[in-house]
Amino acid sequence: MNITSFTQRLVFSIFLLVAPVTWASQVAVPAPPQLAAKSYVLMEASSGKVLVENNGDQRLPPASLTKLMTAYIATLEIRKGKIGEKDLVTVSEHAWRTGGAASGGSTMFLPINSQVTVDDLLHGIIIQSGNDASIALAEYIAGSEDAFADMMNATAERLGMNNSHFMNATGLPHPEHYSSAHDMAILARAIINEDQEHYAIYAQKEFFWNNIKQGNRNLLLWRDSTVDGLKTGHTEEAGYCLVASAVRDGARMITSVFGTVSEQARAAETQKLLTYGFRFFETRTFYKQGQELAQAQVWKGATAQVKAGLAADLSLTLPKGQLEKLQAGMTLNPQLTAPIAQGDVIGKVEVKLGEELVHSADLIALENVEQGSFFRRVWDSIRLFFYGLFN
Repeated sequence: MNITSFTQRLVFSIFLLVAPVTWASQVAVPAPPQLAAKSYVLMEASSGKVLVENNGDQRLPPASLTKLMTAYIATLEIRKGKIGEKDLVTVSEHAWRTGGAASGGSTMFLPINSQVTVDDLLHGIIIQSGNDASIALAEYIAGSEDAFADMMNATAERLGMNNSHFMNATGLPHPEHYSSAHDMAILARAIINEDQEHYAIYAQKEFFWNNIKQGNRNLLLWRDSTVDGLKTGHTEEAGYCLVASAVRDGARMITSVFGTVSEQARAAETQKLLTYGFRFFETRTFYKQGQELAQAQVWKGATAQVKAGLAADLSLTLPKGQLEKLQAGMTLNPQLTAPIAQGDVIGKVEVKLGEELVHSADLIALENVEQGSFFRRVWDSIRLFFYGLFN
């Protein structure tokens, strides 16, 4: 089989795989709801595609949504083995005075100089929104809240949260402490995708500690059985904020709403976005990361072919009825020459809706291919010479 026919076969085969056999009839997509909020974003979780946004990148005070980053870093440190869930953390005077009961803010009611496990503090941050728990855990991880804020900003940069800057672990007001609805959706997606075990905490409706029971302030946990997180926030300056997520029929949506006027309003406005997303959009993961999609010909190699696949899942979200119209093509580099390292880009996948390019992704080598024998290299050099003459 020559290279040209090999590539054509790949284009045909991937088209068959991308185009589903049957889908629901196309539904006209109305304009998205207009929310009574300063800014908001609706994101499809598997692809990260923003379906609806209004002032999504506007820098605003995030209030206690900040604690999503505090909890995210804590769970990262647990997974890295740098801290343990049963570690005992001593509550400093700063944590007690700034975030404790006397502060008048949301608190876990930690006594000064008491010792609390990392796991309890994590629950106190996520469910009870404890300022004292946030500061105590930040100090345990980084030595001081200021040093922890540096970790928060470095993590935000890594995640691509380009409109966020953190000055503390709590979200207490500070002129240089801000985030955006889009950034908080990005952070929520990382929390959900990277650590399902700890993400389960966000769905808990209450937490009982030190003979005090406090309920989760996310009203949607009681109103909508498909909602399983994430976090509320409120200060006078920020208004009432909510980052939420829900799963219906295997699809997950993330919402981020900043600046509503009440607890009831932030829940109701968030519900509008979730309803719109699930009603009018659908998502399908066509290929998983590392899945073999083709075998590409290799010249001068110890083997004649290399497995090709994607570095990340290929998931697409479109208005209902449009996925069936997708067409895709795969092209491979026709002169792949060994050595080839795993992860090298060796081609491209393009998915189109009519003439519109919907998605493009690099095809990578899924394995190493070493150079072949001297005879193999010479023979393939001769073949390539004649191939160049006739193509």
